Amino acid sequence: MLAGLSGAAPLATDMYVPGLPDLATSLGTDASGAQLSLTGFLAGIIVGQLILGPLSDAVGRRPVLLTGTAGFTALSAACALAPTIAVLDVARFGQGVSGAAGIVVARAVVADLFDDHDIAAMYSRLGAITAAAPVLAPMAGGTLLLVLPWRGVFAVLATFGLLLVLGVWRWIPESHPPQARLSGGVTGGLRAIATLATRRAVVAPVLALSFGGAAVFAYIAGTTFIFQDIYRLTPAAASLVYGVNAIGNMLGSLAYGRLARHRPPETLLVASTAVAATGAALLFLVSITVGSPLAVTWGCLLLSLTAFGVFFPAVVTIAQQRGRTAPGATSALLGGGQFLLGAAASPIVGLFGTHTPTPMAAVMTLVLTLATLAALATTRRP
Repeated sequence: MLAGLSGAAPLATDMYVPGLPDLATSLGTDASGAQLSLTGFLAGIIVGQLILGPLSDAVGRRPVLLTGTAGFTALSAACALAPTIAVLDVARFGQGVSGAAGIVVARAVVADLFDDHDIAAMYSRLGAITAAAPVLAPMAGGTLLLVLPWRGVFAVLATFGLLLVLGVWRWIPESHPPQARLSGGVTGGLRAIATLATRRAVVAPVLALSFGGAAVFAYIAGTTFIFQDIYRLTPAAASLVYGVNAIGNMLGSLAYGRLARHRPPETLLVASTAVAATGAALLFLVSITVGSPLAVTWGCLLLSLTAFGVFFPAVVTIAQQRGRTAPGATSALLGGGQFLLGAAASPIVGLFGTHTPTPMAAVMTLVLTLATLAALATTRRP
């Protein structure tokens, strides 16, 4: 159930992307106008996490989850029925704000319910499912668009949202009792974020996740064009590549649960970021020298994606362990930074062109190098 909550917004981010050309034609706009709906959604996720995470520390997890999933359902339906691009943009922003509840509160619920000994295994299981969502979303959307118009994708998301509302109502109890809540409502929650942002022990994993999130968004933005435009893969073949990469990511997440029994999360974080950066750097070096054939590009990206599977549960475990005084606010910092830098990375890849893998590989190498430095900082105790 928590995995479904965490995966809803990442699915909604990219699932409709294969239908953007039809969307633009239907609503009488151009490609850049249609792209604004994605930008608005990402902005909504950032704002939503920064508000709803601290709010859940003050009022409890269950009310925020119920309200958020209900809002996600209603606004997904509004997207499906949008008569103009302006209405769609507003609905997408609201969809992002409400969908952020699932991401930010699910992590906090795990921190509420499990101690430091068990939390790594739980984030490993959660990550194995949710990490695949942004990678598989374009493939799922492309499959839906074979039988549905672009509005149908949002109708499917609305149906998924309704199932989440029912699931939260039935299976997610309140995990944050009144005596553990922050005083002061939203204001108190925002103060908790400000306090956490001054603690180096928390800032280091937040920065690591932010740069790692930027790498994932660069991967999604780049491969959308690279596999089909450069290597001329059919949609079915491109889906196979995405699927194998997603499996590698999931296997990495599951491996983290076992590795965490024998190694501290800080060690696993440093190792995984270094491996991911190595994969990106190899792709960059090959692409600027001899040119990168499909097998090399795919192999380098698969290496990085598998390492991401270890990276994400490791960095979340570290941050949530160190921010136990306000799990919702800690989760908000993690998610806000991840999507903020991720939203910035996507257009940078497109700005430098998608005729070769080089721009994507360069962006991934840069941000993963920075993520590795931030990961190293987590090993220094305050």
